[in-house]
Amino acid sequence: MPARVVLGIDFGGTKIALAVGDLDGNRLGTVTIPAAAESGAKASLASAIEAAHQLLGRVTPGRELVGVGISTFGIPGPTGVALAPAIDGWADLALQHEFSVAFDGVPIRLATDVKAAAQVEAAQGALAGCDPAIYLNLGTGLAAAIVAGGTVIAGRNGAAGEIGYNLRGLTDVGKGLDDRTPLEEAVSGGALLAAAAAAAPEFSGAAAFFGKTADDPALAGVLADFLTELAFHLVNLAIAVDPQRIAVGGGMVRAWDLIGPPLRAALDAAVPYPPELVIAAFPYDAPLIGALSQGVAAARGRLLGVATVQKGTSK
Repeated sequence: MPARVVLGIDFGGTKIALAVGDLDGNRLGTVTIPAAAESGAKASLASAIEAAHQLLGRVTPGRELVGVGISTFGIPGPTGVALAPAIDGWADLALQHEFSVAFDGVPIRLATDVKAAAQVEAAQGALAGCDPAIYLNLGTGLAAAIVAGGTVIAGRNGAAGEIGYNLRGLTDVGKGLDDRTPLEEAVSGGALLAAAAAAAPEFSGAAAFFGKTADDPALAGVLADFLTELAFHLVNLAIAVDPQRIAVGGGMVRAWDLIGPPLRAALDAAVPYPPELVIAAFPYDAPLIGALSQGVAAARGRLLGVATVQKGTSK
């Protein structure tokens, strides 16, 4: 009988990462493609499915695919993905059905990307043995996950930790999303780069921005405002949870020397029992590792304890 493999796919706002692995979760091959958000949800989905078939054909030809795990921004459910504005039409995609069709009924499991990443960190990364703990994702978007007893807390609707929807000030009280600016639109990787481009149009990209903050007062001000508001919300979250440790992942940790110290200072100043603050053990690919773990769980027909919405079929 041919060796069996699983597939993991992580949908992000700007890129899609894919991995094929064995039933122990060991990666055998990976590939990353642009999310092509401007082309819409169906085009992005089609690109991912095509890339998945190509990866399987290139890395594991002839092997049987027995499980697919998917991590995505937003809250995946049976008929669509809630709280997923990054790609137009993503909310209307029934990912479990689409991938089940694309891969001939192979069992599928779904997870919110940040919660999948947090479970990886809790199981084998920077949050292992920490109870409770917080995983903070600083990527294109902004979200957190709370870990208690080694398990990520989902919340009633799977939306626990979605701090990107936080109110930003007293004047936001009583206002719906259409009448206020949610936190993610001001405090996220995408928001930071947009603010930097407005302040200094000649600089484009995160590397150029962070590299010039020491010499450009306008860019330094943009970063200071960003970190002040981020610290405000992180401190309040830490006070509410009383975590042992906070692990930070996502693309922005590449500039940890600029981001980490202000967050550390804010936590020390205001939290009654300041938690540890560390870079995640898998800062850039924990959601993909989590997706692969979901694929293993789908193949084995059992849960791994990721507190997410999971819908599967069995062969």
